[in-house]
Amino acid sequence: MSHSYYPAGDLSHQHAPPRPHPAAAPRHGHRGQNGYTLTHAGRQVRIGPVAFWITVGTLIVMAVWSIATGTYFAFKENVLTRLIGRQAEMQFAYEDRIAELRAQVDRVTSHQLLDQEKFENKLEALLQRQGVLEQRSAALGGDLSAIKRVPKTPRGTMKPSPINDSGPFFTVPHMRSARNESGSLTGRLERVALSLDNVEQRQDAALNSMSEQIDGKLKRLQGVLAELHVDLGKYGNDVTGSIGGPYVPAKPPGPSAGNFERELYRVSLQRARFERALGQLRAIPLRKPVEGEIDMSSPFGMRMDPFMRGPAIHTGVDLRGETGEPAHVTANGTVTTASWQGGYGNMVEVDHHNGLSTRYGHLSKILVKVGQHVNMGDIIGLIGSTGRSTGPHLHYETRINDSAVDPQKFLRAGDKLSGL
Repeated sequence: MSHSYYPAGDLSHQHAPPRPHPAAAPRHGHRGQNGYTLTHAGRQVRIGPVAFWITVGTLIVMAVWSIATGTYFAFKENVLTRLIGRQAEMQFAYEDRIAELRAQVDRVTSHQLLDQEKFENKLEALLQRQGVLEQRSAALGGDLSAIKRVPKTPRGTMKPSPINDSGPFFTVPHMRSARNESGSLTGRLERVALSLDNVEQRQDAALNSMSEQIDGKLKRLQGVLAELHVDLGKYGNDVTGSIGGPYVPAKPPGPSAGNFERELYRVSLQRARFERALGQLRAIPLRKPVEGEIDMSSPFGMRMDPFMRGPAIHTGVDLRGETGEPAHVTANGTVTTASWQGGYGNMVEVDHHNGLSTRYGHLSKILVKVGQHVNMGDIIGLIGSTGRSTGPHLHYETRINDSAVDPQKFLRAGDKLSGL
């Protein structure tokens, strides 16, 4: 028994006579209006259009996937080789970049180390120079307030920034700030050096001024004493106070000393001589024996004696004053007489230990004792009118080797030297 199948909807062959079917019919299919019919071994299977194309698409995808998989496995070695080569090229480029950056940082670090060494050398030189200037100022007795100390910068301020290569990128942090800091510190050092130059110039000017002043005062002093016919070297054993100590000779500057040291030694020597001369002046009767302006009632030398009404030699000067006013000693010395001395009345005599002596007569009261040391300006008595006197005044004498000399030239010399 055999059957025949036709596409659905085809009614034109319903009344046609049946066709004979061979015993072994081949597999075939027919497309109808509403799908596809597959025939195999006398059996027919109808497939719709959607299912048909899904089946075809699946077969095509599987074929493409099979071809791609086969191609991949066929060319897998070549692809991997290319990928590895590309990765190696990228790694080499990365390493080259790192090496270049390392070299650049090494150069910058070397420059920073050199800058740090230069900075530290300049700072050390400035500190040494400042120390020298401070010693000079101390020697001159000047004020150090004008000298500003260079702040000591701790070691490592200019230290290169650490290298950080732990991350994926190679970085050098704060490199620009370090360079800016270096430039700022260099500018500060230059300003400090300029300030020290100004201080050094002022010190040189002060030393020159001091030298001129001391030389001028010493010449002025020697000129005035020459008018008095007094040689300070002759009167070197004056009593100026209690002094002493071991002898340590002063050494002049060596051959390697600078001009400042040589000039300072010369000025110090002149200053020592001047101070010694000033000390010796205290043993020369240059001070006024009375307070205020001198009012002389009788000069030194020839005069008419107020009692005998005849010519006489006046061995001193008479200075007007009121009874009870103080009489001052005119130089350092030791009291040798403090008592009534005939025409002098109450009289005090002071030996100045250099061949010079002074006498103070007609005192109303004596305030010192024999053997007492007195200093210039001390009060030794009170003005009065004792002895051979016509009224209250002070009889003042100056003697050299016990010979009376005019006290006025010593008083005038004292006025000239009052500014020393």
